Amino acid sequence: MAKNRSSFLVSATPVSIFAHLLAIAAITLVCVWIFHFQGGVAFKSEIEQKIFNLHPFLMVIGFIVMGGEGIMAYKTVWSSRKAQKLTHLIFLLIALVSGILGVFVAFKYHHEIGLKDMLTLHSWLGMITICLFGLQWLFAFFSFWYPGAGMPTRARLVPWHAFVGMVIFLLAICTAETGLLQTFLELGLVSGREALVVNFTGLIILLYGVAVGLTAILPRT
Repeated sequence: MAKNRSSFLVSATPVSIFAHLLAIAAITLVCVWIFHFQGGVAFKSEIEQKIFNLHPFLMVIGFIVMGGEGIMAYKTVWSSRKAQKLTHLIFLLIALVSGILGVFVAFKYHHEIGLKDMLTLHSWLGMITICLFGLQWLFAFFSFWYPGAGMPTRARLVPWHAFVGMVIFLLAICTAETGLLQTFLELGLVSGREALVVNFTGLIILLYGVAVGLTAILPRT
């Protein structure tokens, strides 16, 4: 007998609730790390670390959390299909703008301290992710929102749009993990409370990615 998504015997609702709790935990941990241990954020400052701190702040809270919310919109927004689509579009636009600003801040920080750009795997993955995310958003906007392709074309594009979107989101998760590891090593965190905060942040982000993926594939009942 053919299996379908209902064979999971679980609806998207409890998983999405868990995902939101993880999102709150990730936001809390990032804020504790940046504002308690690293001295806060600033776009312009004589303390270069404050400029860099904007990067993880924007990428985790703005890019990953908002991106995840956008992916889950079709399962968490109890309204019309058009309202779900608009919510999906807006959340992903917020994520895209946050991601672009986050990358800009990273380049600005490198310029301030005289460090060359695009030297690490994290930077490579990050640039690939942002470029793919931007192309995906533009393609989706013109295909599904305005002016919008014909219904037969949309029906053929939807599965590929969902698949590529999830791949990009998981790529963002991988990029965040490599970024946290890179920061961990650069700051020389071996033990202590800050090291625990950074490690738990990475773990929560990974679990959030899994929860978002599950929410996307499970049926809403």
